Amino acid sequence: MNSTLNQWLTGQIDDLKLNSLYKEQLVLESPCNSRITINGKSGIINLASNNYLGLANHRDLVAAACEAAQNWGAGAGAVRPITGTLQIHVDLEKQLAAFKHTEAALVFQSGFTSNAGVIPTITDGNDVILTDELNHASIIDGVRLSKAQRKIYKHCDLRSLEEGLQASTAASKRLIITDGVFSMDGDIAPLQGIVELARRYDAAVMVDDAHGSGVMGGGRGTAYHFGVHHDVDIQLGTLSKAVGVMGGYIAGSRPLIDWLTQRARPFLFSTAQPAPVVAAIMAAIRLMDRDSSLTDKLWENAAFWKSGLQGLGFDTGVSQTPITPVMIGDEAVAMKFQHELLNEGVLALAIVYPTVAQGKARIRTMPSAMHSRENLIDALGAFKRAAATVGLL
Repeated sequence: MNSTLNQWLTGQIDDLKLNSLYKEQLVLESPCNSRITINGKSGIINLASNNYLGLANHRDLVAAACEAAQNWGAGAGAVRPITGTLQIHVDLEKQLAAFKHTEAALVFQSGFTSNAGVIPTITDGNDVILTDELNHASIIDGVRLSKAQRKIYKHCDLRSLEEGLQASTAASKRLIITDGVFSMDGDIAPLQGIVELARRYDAAVMVDDAHGSGVMGGGRGTAYHFGVHHDVDIQLGTLSKAVGVMGGYIAGSRPLIDWLTQRARPFLFSTAQPAPVVAAIMAAIRLMDRDSSLTDKLWENAAFWKSGLQGLGFDTGVSQTPITPVMIGDEAVAMKFQHELLNEGVLALAIVYPTVAQGKARIRTMPSAMHSRENLIDALGAFKRAAATVGLL
């Protein structure tokens, strides 16, 4: 390795460690269940996963994946525009469009590549993108890939958004982009107000519903929850959180999807998802479509968990969803708290800069449908003990 580069990398890593910003990679030694094995220690309560509905190991998904592997093989063999589009991909996209109540849908390899695919493909240098200041990193990077001018509006602030719209009337097109559910704080975008402003100022609306998919609106997402799904031009969903598998998708009009198949670079130049992945996703969507019990259990557990943390004196911020941050502030304390929680049998990760602003460190907890009441009671006890150890309560 080049010595200058290696010295720079070593210095950067040392600096992260000095400022309590270096995060060790955790390795699970068991499936992603409510209790997991990590670092050789079994029975750890898992409060760090995005597996909201517990579908990652659901028997229906596993059976569907195994059957598809036998029928279609292990890989698609090409990018979608060549010979990588299997009939099962087409079936999934029809299923997703019906589930989301849109004309069409297009599947990407991840939610991140969905944003990288759609944003620069539908905007150009004559356009303006208005983006919430706390939008996900994949939105930020998608906007950076676009040649459009960008205006960042204050978080969930409709007045700030309107000021941006008023200042951008010369643009050819205007696109408002927001997360549906914000992943670090668990709050929800004011989509009804955003849609109203978009109508007034002739702007398009895009909602990244990675953390709303399978969680809000009976699983159909935040736009459906607010009843504005017909007024949202572009809906991004993930297939790797509540759905329990991997991938992302864009749902919207037929012209939107047709254009993306012609110009969206992540779609054009990435090998298609393997059929076992697609089949497992389809099984998950069928489950979500016919049975709300897992979503109901998720929200029941989330309410119990929030109430328990608040009862112990923890600050859970502005969360309105199962994403439940325990606000700490100091990065070193947050990292120490994570360590003590693991000693007490709970995996809940510290979120520090640059994922959140400096001085805004927190432990992000993710109660799910797979947790029993006993799991959550045990976890509350662990939080109380760990907090006492690090001097938080």
